[in-house]
Amino acid sequence: MKNIPYGRQEITKADEEAVLETLRSDFLTQGPKIAEFEKAFAEYVGSQYAVAVSNGTAALHLCAMALGVKPGDKVITTPITFAASANCIKYCGGEVAFADIDPETFLMDIAKVKELLESHPKGTFKGIVPVDFTGFPVNLEGLRALADEYDLWIIEDACHAPGAYFMDSNHQKQLCGNGRFAELAIFSFHPVKHIAAGEGGMITTNDEALYQKLLMLRTHGITKDPSLLEKNEGGWYYEMQDLGYNYRITDFQAALGLSQLGRAEANLEKRRDIAHRYDKAFAGTSIGLQEQAQEYSNAFHLYVIRVNDRKGLYDHLRENGIYAQVHYIPVHTLPYYRQFGWKEGDLPLAEKYYSECLSLPMYPSLTAEDQQYVIDRVLEFVDR
Repeated sequence: MKNIPYGRQEITKADEEAVLETLRSDFLTQGPKIAEFEKAFAEYVGSQYAVAVSNGTAALHLCAMALGVKPGDKVITTPITFAASANCIKYCGGEVAFADIDPETFLMDIAKVKELLESHPKGTFKGIVPVDFTGFPVNLEGLRALADEYDLWIIEDACHAPGAYFMDSNHQKQLCGNGRFAELAIFSFHPVKHIAAGEGGMITTNDEALYQKLLMLRTHGITKDPSLLEKNEGGWYYEMQDLGYNYRITDFQAALGLSQLGRAEANLEKRRDIAHRYDKAFAGTSIGLQEQAQEYSNAFHLYVIRVNDRKGLYDHLRENGIYAQVHYIPVHTLPYYRQFGWKEGDLPLAEKYYSECLSLPMYPSLTAEDQQYVIDRVLEFVDR
């Protein structure tokens, strides 16, 4: 029987050699590969600065810390995301508000965010964490205008979207994570993501002060930079100036990430080709697809469909060796968040989406034969 997961990493001989070369070097951590990876990634997304960290969740936490989230601060995010997009605010003692989604794009609806802001006194909310869900970029230009009106910062959760972009009102391409409209953006290097480093994450920004703060918070809040020290007792001397964390990435992870980054664009095109074949196969059926506006370019971390009998299709595919997945259970319905007063029925569009969504296999090494097998098994269930 087939064994087709929803996502899969691809490790090449070049990847293996890059890691082995680093393992044979003088540095396993805090060495030169990290800075090299940061520089290359910043160039890839078009940002001025990049900070590599241990994982995407650590990246979110550091962003919230760097922006000064404190107990009682209220921040808006989407319910259709991995829990970390909200948890990063809770880590700092903040409060999370959820804005419902657009049922066509599956993204947080900017109109719903506006309604939420207008229904509270100005100053109630401190920031917004939009998510480029499935790799479909949020219109950050529109969200930035709203954020500026209400004096809010933006953390772009772009874990699904390296290489994705939208066209702004001046018809300029705006890459996810380029720092043009969001103070900070974050990415993940989990094995099923575009760039697989085992674990790992990246923060990008154009703000030098935030960049310097992130560098310190990533390493326990400690600095050895002579220009920042209150005093200097010698070459060994360091100061802990803030309460940070050990959120560092290793050099061999950075080497693997750097190697994978070298073929990121080629793999992105493969993902888009796979999505196009799915689109073509499902056109004219009862299967619901994510809207793809022409002014956006999706990175297709996920390919999500909507069907009436999601559980039935999920089980049917598993019986045939296809391990589709569900992304995501609405965060506000999870037991932890229910204790803060959230309940089913609060965000009906997100909840309706969840009852119907299923992520089909999507990864660059998915063969045309295996994809056709997936398509056939989906259609035979939907059409029967």
